[in-house]
Amino acid sequence: MNPPVLVLHASGTNRDHDAAEACARAGGSPEIVPVGALLDGSQRLDDYRMLVLPGGFSYGDDLGAGRVWSLTLAHRLRDQLQAFVESGKPVLGICNGFQALIKSGLLPAADEGNVVWSTKRPATLTHNASGKFECRWVRLAPQADSPCVFTQGLTEAVYCPVAHGEGRVVARNTAALAGLEAAHQVALRYVGPETGHAGYPHNPNGSDHDIAALCNPAGNVMGMMPHPEDHIYETQHPRARRGERGESGLALFVNGIRYAAQL
Repeated sequence: MNPPVLVLHASGTNRDHDAAEACARAGGSPEIVPVGALLDGSQRLDDYRMLVLPGGFSYGDDLGAGRVWSLTLAHRLRDQLQAFVESGKPVLGICNGFQALIKSGLLPAADEGNVVWSTKRPATLTHNASGKFECRWVRLAPQADSPCVFTQGLTEAVYCPVAHGEGRVVARNTAALAGLEAAHQVALRYVGPETGHAGYPHNPNGSDHDIAALCNPAGNVMGMMPHPEDHIYETQHPRARRGERGESGLALFVNGIRYAAQL
C-alpha cells in the first residue's frame, strides 16, 4: 500500500502540485489538503503517514516569509503536529514551508528539554546576503552523519533550483551554530564544483556553514530552501539536451516515502 501523504495548502502556496507529483513518483499517495480542513476537523493529520509543506508565498508573506503560516502551525495546529512528530512520522518543508517550520519552532527544535518545539529559536531564515531574489540551480551535498530520514544513505549530490529572497540560514550565535553542528542537524549543504566550501553563487543566500537544510534531532523533520520537486525527471535537468543526467531531487522523496511506509 502506498503511504498517504498530506500536502498542506495555505492561501498563496503555489508549489503543492509539484510536491504532490514528486511524492506520487516516489511511491506515495499524496492528497493536497487546505489548512482550513485541518482547522475545522474535516481532515485529520493523524490519518496520513507523511506531511509536506510546499513552497510558495503563504498568505502573501504579509508579515514576512512564512510568518502567518508559522503562527497557524504553532498555535492552532500545535497539538496535531506535536503528536505527528512525536510518532516519528516524516515532515518535509520546502522553501516557504521551511520558513514556516523554522519560525513556528518545529525546527531546529529540542531546546530546554522540549523535543518538538524550539522556544528560543536557535536559528532563523533571513534576507539573502546578496540583497536580492536568487533564482538559480545549486548543488547540495547530503551529510553522512545526519540522522535525517530524507538523506539517509544518499551519496550522490542533489541538483535543483532555488527561488527565494529570504533563505539565508543564520544561527542565533556561535554557540547555537556549534550546537546544530554537534547534533548533526545539518542535513544538506550547498557545495561548489569541487564539493568544498560553496561561496557565492553556489551558496546563493549566504547561509552559515553553507547550510541548505536542517533537521530536528530525531531526523524525521527536515526543512530546506531549494526545490527538489523541480528535478524529479531526467528531462528537467537544465543540461539534459547535452546528455547530462543524475543528481535528481527524487531521492529525497523516495527516502521519505520509504520511511513513512514502515511506520
